[in-house]
Amino acid sequence: MFPTHSKILLFDGDCNLCNSTVQFVIERDKNAFIKFTSLQSAVGQKIMQAHNIPAHYVSSIVFFEDGKVYYKSTAALKLFKNLNGLWKLTYVFMIVPNFIRNWVYDFIARNRIKWFGKAETCWVMTDDYKNRFL
Repeated sequence: MFPTHSKILLFDGDCNLCNSTVQFVIERDKNAFIKFTSLQSAVGQKIMQAHNIPAHYVSSIVFFEDGKVYYKSTAALKLFKNLNGLWKLTYVFMIVPNFIRNWVYDFIARNRIKWFGKAETCWVMTDDYKNRFL
């Protein structure tokens, strides 16, 4: 469906934390390598179906890189590894066992709406950013 070299972040479009994360990534991905789509969008749903991603992953980010699919904490760390600046250093947390990283990730994911709220309005992006979204 997409070139194997694509870097695509699927995120929960209804979540303020997720939307803030997308804005954060856009500002730190100076080469604009990463593309975005919400899990709820038609494109997001097609990608999920094409890769047999369960519908319950709407509470998790999904990151595609070099033809591979990553979920939860691994997706977040792979994503941050692609950013400019010191954010790449967060990749060192890959040494933490996956079950521990995902326990922390799941705890935040379960509480993200309570802590950060649901998006009431759509983010108005500049023309520079529109080509970053699928």
